[in-house]
Amino acid sequence: MKSIAFVERMFGDYYTEKYEMVSSIPMMDSREFGFASFEGWMRRHKNFETFDALKEFVKVSVPSDVYCSCAYYEDPNAEMDKKGWLGADLVFDIDADHIPTTCDRIHDSWACGVCGLTGKGSSPRRCPACHSRNFETNTWPCEFCLNIAKAEAAKVSDILIQDFGLPKKDIRLFFSGHRGYHVIVESEVTSALDSMGRKEIVDYVSGLGLDLAFHGLAGKSLRILSSPRESRLRKLGWGNRLDLGFRHFMKNAGEGDLSEIGIKRKIIERILANKDIIVEKWSEQGTLGAVKGIGVESWGRIAEHVARLESAKIDTVVTTDIHRLVRLSDTLHSKTGLRKTEFPISAVDDFDPFRSAVAFKSGATKVLVSDAPEFRMGDETFGPYANERVELPTAAAVLLVCKGRAEVTE
Repeated sequence: MKSIAFVERMFGDYYTEKYEMVSSIPMMDSREFGFASFEGWMRRHKNFETFDALKEFVKVSVPSDVYCSCAYYEDPNAEMDKKGWLGADLVFDIDADHIPTTCDRIHDSWACGVCGLTGKGSSPRRCPACHSRNFETNTWPCEFCLNIAKAEAAKVSDILIQDFGLPKKDIRLFFSGHRGYHVIVESEVTSALDSMGRKEIVDYVSGLGLDLAFHGLAGKSLRILSSPRESRLRKLGWGNRLDLGFRHFMKNAGEGDLSEIGIKRKIIERILANKDIIVEKWSEQGTLGAVKGIGVESWGRIAEHVARLESAKIDTVVTTDIHRLVRLSDTLHSKTGLRKTEFPISAVDDFDPFRSAVAFKSGATKVLVSDAPEFRMGDETFGPYANERVELPTAAAVLLVCKGRAEVTE
């Protein structure tokens, strides 16, 4: 209880002293707002005409999490079937939980909710001991995972701009405050799309149903036809992405990369010895048959891998939900104490959530840390810790307490 009270007090200080609308909320008076509490209840179907009214409500109630609908309604305060849907932003949620990484075995853990068996990394489909599917998980917002998620967000933005022709001004990028990023399109072109229309966009962005043979990367010929139509296709949409992606992969692939996707050793040797020829013939002639001894099966494996690399890893359910509540920008995330933060597309490479999203920049707190990996907050690095009593800057202490890795001792 002491630890929960500590986090609630810090959130209260933030909403009283520091909370401002850094990022705009278009059509604010037509949106539904939702609030989660530290006691576990959820309140929604609430509306605010102005930011000042919202700020006062948050200041008094001190919620653990604040949400805003992607949709605009005639009456946001009404029950769902009576709201009067007017349209919705197009939202993409990129979460490190949906992207396989090697470091999850270092910083993530799980516990079976039935027999209590524990393990490191992502939870299995079934408990090895009792076969239950009920797990409690504890993930960590590590820099490596977040950089991978940020790259996926940049990929989504690029597809929307290059392939769909959406202007940059209509696309907004946010750090979610936990382990991912949000890409939000605010445009009349997309706002009226229903769930099925958004599903079509999801399928395109994620590469679902992509026909590699159509693009010359599968089938018996492994060759792009030389007609004007085929040449144009190679420069557009997925044709262009697969073309550039294949070249990049072949130029940079090492023995480990090829072995990991199931290419046999002898074929790996041939590929590595003839990289330049392979890329040259593909670029100039659209053919993969320049080097003997590399068959259709091997090229097919490489093509499928390239397609996976070029597709974006998104939470498909979020994008197709036209009533979705999304975390409100500039509010705090209850799992980290970090702030949901917007940044421009041009700054995607330089954005650092452990600097820009830090809400608490002063003070220190004594905590008992049960288990935590090494982590950075601002310019300081902390940990790793295992059953240690330490005094930490407020932001670091809040993060550990929110993640269930520490208890407040003072």
